[in-house]
Amino acid sequence: MYEVYVAARFEAAHRLAGDFGPATRMHGHTYRMEVMVRGQSLAEDGTLYDIGGLKRAVNDLAASLDYRDLNEVPGLVSVNTTAEVVADFCWERLAPPLRERGLDSLVVRIWESPDAYAAREDTLD
Repeated sequence: MYEVYVAARFEAAHRLAGDFGPATRMHGHTYRMEVMVRGQSLAEDGTLYDIGGLKRAVNDLAASLDYRDLNEVPGLVSVNTTAEVVADFCWERLAPPLRERGLDSLVVRIWESPDAYAAREDTLD
């Protein structure tokens, strides 16, 4: 199995609904988004996937979330913006151009702090 990894950071605020203590108030994070694509075989040029293209896509997505209230971002407005939900949101935006490229899976990790992350990993069928 081969893997290509890139990461980006963004600053964003949000508030959670439910029994989340002080996190129900508006607060912010320096998020770290880690993205990995995995596959069984390399292309003729020796690559699994163009790392520069993946980095651009991840940077563009991070830029679209930077200095935003996540609760106001289209696609996140009506959901509880937990790290799991943000990981899913990012996965869904990155996956379409990766499909049918010979890749097996996509992993998106969203770190809310240096000690805590949530992730979504799924196949690219």
